[in-house]
Amino acid sequence: MAQIVLDQLHKRFGDFVAVENSSLTVEDGEFFVLLGPSGCGKTTTLRMIAGLELPTSGQILLGEEDVTFKRAAARDIAFVFQLFALYPHMNVRQNLTFPLRMQGTRQSEIRKRVAEVARLLRIEHILNQPVGGLAGGDRQRVALGRAIIRRPAAFLMDEPLGTLDAEFRELMCAELRQLHDRIGATTVYVTHDQIEAMAMADRIAIMNKGRVLQVGPPAEVYARPSSLFVAAFIGSPAMNLLPARGPVAPGATSIDLAGVAIPVPPHAAGVSHDKVVLGVRPEHVVIGEGPLRGEVFGAEYMGARQIVTLDTPAGRLRVRAPNSQSLKIGARVPFGFVTERIVVFDGESELALPSQDALVEEAAHG
Repeated sequence: MAQIVLDQLHKRFGDFVAVENSSLTVEDGEFFVLLGPSGCGKTTTLRMIAGLELPTSGQILLGEEDVTFKRAAARDIAFVFQLFALYPHMNVRQNLTFPLRMQGTRQSEIRKRVAEVARLLRIEHILNQPVGGLAGGDRQRVALGRAIIRRPAAFLMDEPLGTLDAEFRELMCAELRQLHDRIGATTVYVTHDQIEAMAMADRIAIMNKGRVLQVGPPAEVYARPSSLFVAAFIGSPAMNLLPARGPVAPGATSIDLAGVAIPVPPHAAGVSHDKVVLGVRPEHVVIGEGPLRGEVFGAEYMGARQIVTLDTPAGRLRVRAPNSQSLKIGARVPFGFVTERIVVFDGESELALPSQDALVEEAAHG
């Protein structure tokens, strides 16, 4: 396996910029997810890593080798597509062995690798079946097997679970992650589904309009979104984003929200204008105590929890609350926030203001 480095990668189609000066490093053995909405540039980035598209400018390193302008066949990668791309006239065994036969691999080695991959993916019982009659999950396993059997330096996956139903997609997420852990593969995985990304990734790169907005472990991206876009895109329900009143001085410990001073973590930077946004996750809103009041607009039963919608002077917000909390529609209730979990955004640049605690923690971790 190998490290993948993208340095100032840029791709233009005529006047349209698909990927804008993106720099990323995927570590050896890492499960790395490119996440973003349709048209954000994630698939174009993956295709450039694969050699299916050539960049307008920038550099791609696979291990220590510069592969920027090498064709796909000259790169030691395996690509798994959304629509499986299996050969329908071949059975499972023939699909698995095809890339090895094209490479001139010895028959004894082919038999050994087929046995290993079939055991790994639990498809020994379907090796002699035609692929056309297989269920979607089995076809996905065969597609993965055909990639694994080559033992490439990196695996590239373009929304490989996109055609599966929700229940089976959840199962395959867990299986893909377990498979990654067993073989220690360097994997770059593209998806628009944040649940897939959060469940599987070691690190996530969130993209929008061709630019990489934030890179980090799922927990870090969730807790400390770098911008309003990331805050709104990650999380279900998404982070509550409430317009507040500036300016905010560096080190300030409160912010004006609908005329009420709300405690916030001290921030290392401030804003000199009045466009400020307070961000708080639904689970960090506390109903029943606090300086603000809101009217219960709705409540959605979610099993162990309920999602409560409050109409407040600062705007509508969603709250993840326990089902033991009885809330009637139309009732006015007090609420507040978990102070240390609040994120403050500059309303003009749309970037998060770094908290002093976060900077201290980052310095401690190196």
